[in-house]
Amino acid sequence: MLYAILSEDVADSLDRRMSVRPAHILRLQNLQDEGRLVIAGPHPAIDSNTPGDAGFTGSLVIAEFSSLEAAKDWADADSYVAAGVYAHVSVKPFKQVFPQ
Repeated sequence: MLYAILSEDVADSLDRRMSVRPAHILRLQNLQDEGRLVIAGPHPAIDSNTPGDAGFTGSLVIAEFSSLEAAKDWADADSYVAAGVYAHVSVKPFKQVFPQ
């Protein structure tokens, strides 16, 4: 089943984010290589694909996991969690309707 992982950053998270980004990207690449990743990316803090020093306010990952517990475990093990980038992470089942 698909799960949406919605994360909200702490204030001024950009430096922390960048310091552990390679490990975060590697985990997402692994999901993609396994054919389980639907979409992933950050929420820019301003209306721009390149927000610069404004940074990001959170992230979204939609991926396939065997259960809600497995999705939560994967989210909890993220380098952004360990580095204190995220203030809050929620994991919810997701039903894809479009695109088909």
